[in-house]
Amino acid sequence: MEERLFWIGAAMGLYAWATKRWMNNGRLDRRWAAAAWHSVFFGLAGFAVALVALLSFESRRRGAGADLFSASQLLPAAGIGVLAGFFGFWRAWSEGDKAEKRNHILNEDQEWAETVFSAVILAAVLMYFVVQAFKIPSGSMESTLRVGDHLFVNKFIYGVRIPLTEKRVLKWKKVERGDIVVFRFPTEDASESHCGGPQYGKDFIKRVIGLPGDRVEIRSGQVSINGQPAGQETYAQYLDPMRLPKIDIPIKGEEYQGLWSSRRLDSRLGDTVRDNFGPVSVPEGEYFMMGDNRDRSCDGRYWGPVQQKYLKGKAWLIYWPPSRMGKVS
Repeated sequence: MEERLFWIGAAMGLYAWATKRWMNNGRLDRRWAAAAWHSVFFGLAGFAVALVALLSFESRRRGAGADLFSASQLLPAAGIGVLAGFFGFWRAWSEGDKAEKRNHILNEDQEWAETVFSAVILAAVLMYFVVQAFKIPSGSMESTLRVGDHLFVNKFIYGVRIPLTEKRVLKWKKVERGDIVVFRFPTEDASESHCGGPQYGKDFIKRVIGLPGDRVEIRSGQVSINGQPAGQETYAQYLDPMRLPKIDIPIKGEEYQGLWSSRRLDSRLGDTVRDNFGPVSVPEGEYFMMGDNRDRSCDGRYWGPVQQKYLKGKAWLIYWPPSRMGKVS
């Protein structure tokens, strides 16, 4: 969302700059020119409002997309922008018979564009570098986090990501075992399918179970790290009364590790990895994630490790509903 907001703000900033420049040199003095330029403002505004509404709807319905803009977002928003542009032209033409009125309309457009530019760019910067709101879309983290919980994500705690790169600077702390992290699903292949459908571009929230270099194994639902039981995981929830029995599988050692690291293990073993998994070694710079609701979580058991570049931030604070306000842990 923050990338889209940035480009919307940039477009409004460019409009405000051009309006001021062209009004000063007289390029918008004529009635038709003022009406046409007013229609551009209405078109931009209609497009931006429609696009943000569509993004909000799609992110709530199926998760945030990784593409900057998609056809399903652009085409309807562009259609609304064109209609708004026609209305803007009609308004300016019908009301702009006098120079004073045309100047008033264009000055209003410039002020609104400058306001939107300032507000949207500030919001985009805050969302990209500092804090972002996130809504829990599924029950995979119950009962720690419930469906519909709204929380803030601390986006600078693991380092500020430099735009258009995978580098992070100003790291406050390292990712620790037990952290609840929001991340983008770790694939660049839109056709890749896991847990019943494509997950490309969606934001996930899980708990860090394995750190780089850890050897992780699950037997009868119990997690072991580096050969030692993970201990009493008070946050873990098991809904099914029975654990799936361990079966002898022909995939072992390096082949098992390779399938897991390349996100192909679930296509070979299906749901058997839920209660009996590994052992696997977490690669350097990557993390093994699991949901607290162990029997209802599509997580790293099925689709492999999460690279550092996909991390967005650490879950910080539930702000809605009021009855559940508090720090996430």
